[in-house]
Amino acid sequence: MSSVRQIANELGISVATVSRAINQHAGVSEETRKKVLMAADRYSYRPTTGRKPTNVIGLVYPEEPVKSDLGDFEAALLSGILRGVYEKKHDLTFISAARDKHVDESYTQFFHRKGVRAIIVRSLGDTGLIEKIAAENFPILLVADRTDDPRVNYIDSVSRDTSKKAIEHLIGLGHKRIGLAMHSVVDTDHMDREAGYCDALLAADIEIDESLIVQAEANTAGGDMMLTRLLELENPPTAIFFTNPMSTIGALHKCLRLGIKVPRDLSIIGFDDSVTRYQTFPRYTAVCQDAIALGVEAARWITRAAQSETGEVFREVRPTTFEALESTSFANITPVRINHNGEVERIV
Repeated sequence: MSSVRQIANELGISVATVSRAINQHAGVSEETRKKVLMAADRYSYRPTTGRKPTNVIGLVYPEEPVKSDLGDFEAALLSGILRGVYEKKHDLTFISAARDKHVDESYTQFFHRKGVRAIIVRSLGDTGLIEKIAAENFPILLVADRTDDPRVNYIDSVSRDTSKKAIEHLIGLGHKRIGLAMHSVVDTDHMDREAGYCDALLAADIEIDESLIVQAEANTAGGDMMLTRLLELENPPTAIFFTNPMSTIGALHKCLRLGIKVPRDLSIIGFDDSVTRYQTFPRYTAVCQDAIALGVEAARWITRAAQSETGEVFREVRPTTFEALESTSFANITPVRINHNGEVERIV
């Protein structure tokens, strides 16, 4: 690899100027900074951190911060990542590429400037950033999402078959009008859940009614909104599958406020990333994924990749499970509906 002195000699500038440009310090013109970064990239120059390789893994989130009302997934995932990183005697740092990366830097230069050896990325449905980083062959792992780009390593949960099993559970209880309440940001995980829903209905010769599929933000307000929209239909569902924990909670709260008895009046199946299903009334039937285990395995692989130059490919999808608790029962022959006054009435 080229040295700072070689780059300085080529460009006819001082070693200090090269160092300041690479480390994004002030006092360097944009033109000079761009020339230095281009030369560093051309010669595959990588800055050292204290002349010793670091054991730091970066956790990169997209520009929008993760909202706390999206549930326990991020906390459980982070807990698993920390457990796996510490197990391998590495450290973890949070990085915002949108905020800190200079426009003329490559992603590799940026991450080396930050002192990280490899990164774990949460895409939240947008894999464009991941694909750009992977194109530079920097060690990267996409967690809780998937992409068709062969350069991107990932670990994710697959919920299509389990979602199908959840809908089959409702069909077995006599439900034929089944709503699907989805997150408005449709990533691969939520596509899995919608596909499982459709698979089960088609296998049972139940026509898919698009009016029974609604979307909103995956928070309690979104759950409230989606429940209301579905129960305001002329022919409302007798059961609803919510694809996110917090929207499930929002729907259960709405039912309590309206006096809708779950599951006597309406059956509800939700999604759970940890133990949320045990903390509601009633405890809700759910498709479940282990977000902590997802984080642990992500950390174990990326720490190995940080120490290796072999270019090992890693793509793993972990299964989800289905747990029937207290929020599902036989279809009510007199389903409930929310009328134009916001009151609950029975359809006789």
